[in-house]
Amino acid sequence: MSDFTGRCLCGAVTFQGTWGGDPLRACHCGQCRRWSGHVWAAAGADDLAITGPVRWFRSSDLAERGFCPRCGSGLFWRRQGGDRIEVAPGAVDTPTGLHLAGHIYVADKGDYYDIADGLPQEPQG
Repeated sequence: MSDFTGRCLCGAVTFQGTWGGDPLRACHCGQCRRWSGHVWAAAGADDLAITGPVRWFRSSDLAERGFCPRCGSGLFWRRQGGDRIEVAPGAVDTPTGLHLAGHIYVADKGDYYDIADGLPQEPQG
């Protein structure tokens, strides 16, 4: 497990933590695509410390998404009522120490791209 730091685009939200061992997977569901403008990826974090003004949006009965209210950067995902937060690796300072492990919700992926990296693909989550 490697320690990491990160921030939103404007720097108002910063965070640090330790990767929790969950695989980094790209989600192709309609909500993640609308949230990010394309594909969303996240990995679970332990001991996550967040500084700054994070807003949470309840995107479904299952989940909520955390973002910076100043610049709009999508940063976090968590199950509704859960304590485990998943972090967007695009907001993490490099090197992240992560490697994409696969794809989920590929049955819902956009029609404008193909997934051709050879990694496992799950039709749902």
